[in-house]
Amino acid sequence: MKFSRSSIILAALAPSVSAFTSQSVNNRATSLSMSESSTPFFSSSISDALDREVSYLPGKADSDFARKYGHLAGAQVRTVGEAFSQFTDMLGTPVNALYKGICTDLVGSLHLIVVNARFNKDPVFSLGLVAVLDLVLKNYPEQDTAKKIKTAMITSAGLDEAEIDAEAASLEAWAQGKTKDEIASALKGEGDSPLAAISNAAKADEYWMYSRFFGIGLVRLMDIVGVEQDMSVAYDCMEEWVGKCMEKPFYTACSDSDLYFKQKGKLDMMETMMKEIEIREKKRMADRLEEKAEMALKKAEKDVQMAEQIALEAEKEKQSA
Repeated sequence: MKFSRSSIILAALAPSVSAFTSQSVNNRATSLSMSESSTPFFSSSISDALDREVSYLPGKADSDFARKYGHLAGAQVRTVGEAFSQFTDMLGTPVNALYKGICTDLVGSLHLIVVNARFNKDPVFSLGLVAVLDLVLKNYPEQDTAKKIKTAMITSAGLDEAEIDAEAASLEAWAQGKTKDEIASALKGEGDSPLAAISNAAKADEYWMYSRFFGIGLVRLMDIVGVEQDMSVAYDCMEEWVGKCMEKPFYTACSDSDLYFKQKGKLDMMETMMKEIEIREKKRMADRLEEKAEMALKKAEKDVQMAEQIALEAEKEKQSA
């Protein structure tokens, strides 16, 4: 009786198990066939995609970017190594060990900015470049070498030092006496100032390229118009000027602003350290000179005493004779 009841239960469950199993397999096969038919790799357009890839030519893509810069495809571009070689040859002397790292970084980053097809030099960039070099080389031990470093660095990037200095001085002179709000108005494109012209050109160029030295040029303008030279204050000002006034992405500019103040702090610490070293060296030199003077004075006194002793002995011998 128990056997027959178990047999009946198994017989009743068997069809349902086989039904669920076959349905799962069928669904899996159906979904697989559907996914294959919907995947591009199995579609009939694969040959068209391959033809497009095979027939691709650099600078000939059907896009606005390619139409603007396509003529530069295959152009010979100077390498960073070539820029370093020119910098070293022009300088002709080793860079001070304390400044070697930052000079290496400046040569490389400046070269990579300038060789970019989207790069356009403007007075804000020039002002930032001059500000950076002045900050870095302000306390260089040999100022004649510092001037050579500046010249070699700018020339190795394919730029003209006199033109860079003139543009920076012109924009700096224009900014004298201006306020933060006046700079913001110019960056919005209002008026006929050189800064307004730069901002309008940037807004009109879909592919306008921001560079680190452009951001530092804006930081220098902040300093000229009296914005507090603090990292957080400059961050907010940079966000307003680049993001709201120029209508460009501002995160990189704000990051470069923070980096500028961090590097400035390190350079200030290095300046303090070098001054302390200089003071110690001067003190040591003064101590050595004082020791030499004391020794010379003692020697002179000893010579005088010796001369007196010789004279006295000679007088005695004369009297005894």
